[in-house]
Amino acid sequence: MTGEQIIFIVVALFTLGSGFMVVTSRNLVHAALWLVSALFGVAVTYTLLNAAFLAVVQVVVYIGAIAILFIFAVMLTRKDMRDQGPQMNANWWFGALLSVLVFAGLFFLLQGWSGLSTTASALPEGFNNIAIAELGDALLNAYVLPFEVASVLLVAALVGAVYVAFNRK
Repeated sequence: MTGEQIIFIVVALFTLGSGFMVVTSRNLVHAALWLVSALFGVAVTYTLLNAAFLAVVQVVVYIGAIAILFIFAVMLTRKDMRDQGPQMNANWWFGALLSVLVFAGLFFLLQGWSGLSTTASALPEGFNNIAIAELGDALLNAYVLPFEVASVLLVAALVGAVYVAFNRK
């Protein structure tokens, strides 16, 4: 086993553990922080796959914008961080059984697939630089307006959360 494979297994276990903690955490802020760590594990996986642009987008967009905005919104709008009601759905066992059955079905379906044992061919030299340059050119020239509209909407959502959380004395 190579060092890269060992790093991949450690990162995969970290990401799966973080994802498990997201869905089992009782505190919403803690769940959001576990979500940030799971998204960071995905960014490291992108880095291991030599997809540097996707790793940077994962960190900047998902961790830096959406997850942090979610944490701010939760912290600003919730007065009591501890819920008084039941924390588990009464039919949690059905969801757990369904997920185990789906996993078993996918495992048996993919067990005979030859794509699991083959490796992809290497990309041509300089492929990543050309693709990233073309993507950057398209984002700056063709899609500036949608990105600006999305940023204005995110700022408006944060301002709305502050307004809702503001206590008049």
